[in-house]
Amino acid sequence: MLIARVATGDGPRHGIVRGDRVLLVHGLTDLRPTGVQLPFTPHLLLAPVVPGTIYGMAHNTGPADRMLPPQAFLKPGHAAIGPGDPIPVPQGIGPVVAEAELALVIGRPARHRTRADALEVVLGYTAANDVTARAMQAQDSLWLAGKGFDGFTPLGPVIDTDLPDEADIRLDLDGTPVSRSTTTGLARGFAEIIVFLSSITTLQPGDVILTGAPGADAELRPGGQVSVSVAGLSLQNPVIAASEPVALLEHYRKVLA
Repeated sequence: MLIARVATGDGPRHGIVRGDRVLLVHGLTDLRPTGVQLPFTPHLLLAPVVPGTIYGMAHNTGPADRMLPPQAFLKPGHAAIGPGDPIPVPQGIGPVVAEAELALVIGRPARHRTRADALEVVLGYTAANDVTARAMQAQDSLWLAGKGFDGFTPLGPVIDTDLPDEADIRLDLDGTPVSRSTTTGLARGFAEIIVFLSSITTLQPGDVILTGAPGADAELRPGGQVSVSVAGLSLQNPVIAASEPVALLEHYRKVLA
């Protein structure tokens, strides 16, 4: 089942995609149809979820990362944008790159989950672009300065409730292939990720988990177009120059000069 979030005259609404129609539902956690149907129009698609919290798995690629303890970082929920929304790249912060990832969307509260029941709390998955300012990230051990800018987490275009055991992940920049990988390249799988995070905090409906980028990244420049594809879901975003400069602290100015 595909779940979309669309712009309507009454504001953003969730709906189930059926062919060329969207059957509006009561909400992300209440998928009962309201009886209202709309044409499925791609340009009306919004970010499929407004996350309360965005969790990202750090160092989660390949056997070497398996030797490290599980680690996660946080991104502000309002860093999320939808398909077709521009990614604003601030000037003067060094290289900004795209990372193609599968994102899990939580469907119900989750605490102290086991591997046996971890995936029961997953509503589905979507494509994600974990945009990162590399030089800023290197100066901030918590990674907020590198990953927390507004617009640095494109999600979409929809949520697919049929979570695959293995998913192909593709990253293209301006129509040119950058990387081809699969989720088998992750150091820790989906269930183990949920076990780890839910052992620390209660995952809430609508929370998003970026599971890791098993492929190469690509530097983003204003005027470009970046595409992330995950198991058939294709997310495309233009890249623009941010309209406002970043007021960097003195330490960052010295390092990035």
